[in-house]
Amino acid sequence: MKVGLIGSGFMGQAHVFGFATAQRVFNMPITFEMTTMADANLAMAERAKEAFGFSKATGDWRDLINDPDIDIIDITAPNALHKEMALAAIAAGKHVYCEKPLAVLATDALEMAKAAEAAGVKTQVGFNYLMNPMLSLAREMIASGKLGEIYSYRGVHAEDYMADPNGPFTFRHDPAGGGALADIGSHALATAEYLLGPIVQVMGQSKTLIPRRRDRYGDMRDVTVDDVTHCFAEFSNGATGSVEANWCATGRTMQHDFEVYGSKGSLYFSQERFNELYYFNGSDTAGLRGFRRIEAGPDHPPYGNFCVAPGHQIGFNDLKAIEINGFANAIAGNISEPFNFRAGWRIQSLVEAIQKSSTENIWVDTEVMA
Repeated sequence: MKVGLIGSGFMGQAHVFGFATAQRVFNMPITFEMTTMADANLAMAERAKEAFGFSKATGDWRDLINDPDIDIIDITAPNALHKEMALAAIAAGKHVYCEKPLAVLATDALEMAKAAEAAGVKTQVGFNYLMNPMLSLAREMIASGKLGEIYSYRGVHAEDYMADPNGPFTFRHDPAGGGALADIGSHALATAEYLLGPIVQVMGQSKTLIPRRRDRYGDMRDVTVDDVTHCFAEFSNGATGSVEANWCATGRTMQHDFEVYGSKGSLYFSQERFNELYYFNGSDTAGLRGFRRIEAGPDHPPYGNFCVAPGHQIGFNDLKAIEINGFANAIAGNISEPFNFRAGWRIQSLVEAIQKSSTENIWVDTEVMA
């Protein structure tokens, strides 16, 4: 199948590397050809074409939609552009792989999901942290009862790429960009529900820490989106917890952490050391208790596809490869879509519920959004 990629930035590159790796480590039912690179202008697209081995380049993403040879549209463009691009691709009968957040508004995301379902095309939203074998292990341990009754949850996604008050106004600071909660908090919310199941109620507080920034033209712009959001949450299993999104966390470059506490044990994980999971077993003998480190290895599929030895570690782009393998198998009809547009809509619905809670200072029911 031929792929047209929109955007050659950080995530565009991650997708290119993910496709390349996936085809070498997995026995996939589909092979992919990276056909056309589209970017904001032709010069950028040409540079990316040469760097990543595409056969064609264009400065107009619509060329990908109109090309009958392209089977899959891969969208890594700014958030506000996702809806138009995805709907055009769906209308052309193409499968769509789109980075998160899926859309600016939950209503837009739902429209995209319904369009894909009606057209019978397969979709994938880029929540690659969920592809980590250590998260799969944590989910299995929770579901099997190793932690007993789940009491509480603590999740955070914190980075510092917006911590500098003199940093520029970017598309992420525009209301269409979504703010910290939509940009990185969406990952924390997806992880929380992946591990513990549906969140049924939220109470949020969002805050803008740096209210004005200078744009690329030198003009000062007001910032109205959140720099940090804290959320209290209740899960359908009765557990309570918190989720934090913070892109002004000075010193943090990739903190995607969670803690799960149960009646028999607990788990701790940090994306900063994402080949490790820490487990506390409450039945350990007194005097020998403590968190034990579980090291990722071939016993934790699909780690073994990448390396035959434990402790040698897989990397960020490998998570993209795992995600792409799942998408390939969904396209082939072997499995359900791992994280489709409807799942992306669910996360955007949670984001908006938390924003509503912050604005109105109320608890918001989210169970109806499932």
